[in-house]
Amino acid sequence: MRPPQPYQKDAITVAEIVDHLRRLAGMEIEPANAAPAERRPLSESHIHRPGLALAGYTELFTSERIQVLGNTEVRYLAWLGEAGAAQAFGRIVDFDVPCVVLTAGNDLPDALLAIAEASGVPVYRTPVPTVPFMITLRDILEDQFALQLTLHGSLVDVYGIGLLITGPAGIGKSEIALDLVERGHRLVADDVVIATRKGSDVLMGTGTELAKHFMEVRGLGILDVKAMFGVRAIRYQKRIEVVVRVHPWDPDEEYTRIGMVDENQTILDVPLPLVKLPVTPGKNVTVLCEVIAMNHLLRHYGYDPADVFAQRLKDQIARKTLGGGGRASQRGVEWFEQDVE
Repeated sequence: MRPPQPYQKDAITVAEIVDHLRRLAGMEIEPANAAPAERRPLSESHIHRPGLALAGYTELFTSERIQVLGNTEVRYLAWLGEAGAAQAFGRIVDFDVPCVVLTAGNDLPDALLAIAEASGVPVYRTPVPTVPFMITLRDILEDQFALQLTLHGSLVDVYGIGLLITGPAGIGKSEIALDLVERGHRLVADDVVIATRKGSDVLMGTGTELAKHFMEVRGLGILDVKAMFGVRAIRYQKRIEVVVRVHPWDPDEEYTRIGMVDENQTILDVPLPLVKLPVTPGKNVTVLCEVIAMNHLLRHYGYDPADVFAQRLKDQIARKTLGGGGRASQRGVEWFEQDVE
């Protein structure tokens, strides 16, 4: 079977990004000229402040990015005078940039706005300071251009840890997720998980719009987890932190016994801890998933049970080598305090 291939979201326009800033980020941003933005495509997740380009150096000018003009750039244009500002600003918009955004309540003279409009470049203004605006805009653009991957499995928030439960069809992934929800944990997505890489090492997971918080259980059909268990039983998104691969017991498979060897699974170039969980009759997989989450929390806060056990073993060997040991070291206590039943 061909493995799933990563993909990017559909292309986006300047008008859609501005709508995201208003609707999702609650940002006040308005057009400063009448140039249309509906057909201005964006192909870059980065942002640019064109200081050097305004000064005349355009050899490395990244014109495909949104251009942000803050206090420094606007005051520099005012310092150049009318003729110099028209030449410097015209040099920028002649590159057919996607749009120009004026931050921190700045504005441009009508003559410069007309130059941008004549070139078809929309100009926007916002009262938001430059740095907060760029942080918000960069986050929206990175989300839009982030690589995504469709995964087959169930994503559950267990004690704050995002467990991605994978395995062959019919192994019981949905049943495990349903049992975890019944025990008070939160479902993010079942059957189809959309994984999105944020930055270099963060993998976020969510469900599709169609199947969000619905679950298919063989023999029962479609279940609405939100309607059945309430809003406390769901999450819309969660960071994927551990992959739990459930599969039938294989006597030829090598399974970890004390956790000294870590295994990883790489998804969208993000390495994630992998736990292979063989299924046999009578095994309580739900409790094991809870233990996997708690053990991951312990290791995150610097406590590794395997390392602690290994250190105890080394100390025991050292004591025996030096002539210590005896019955107490084997049975664990020296005196049973009259607690005899």
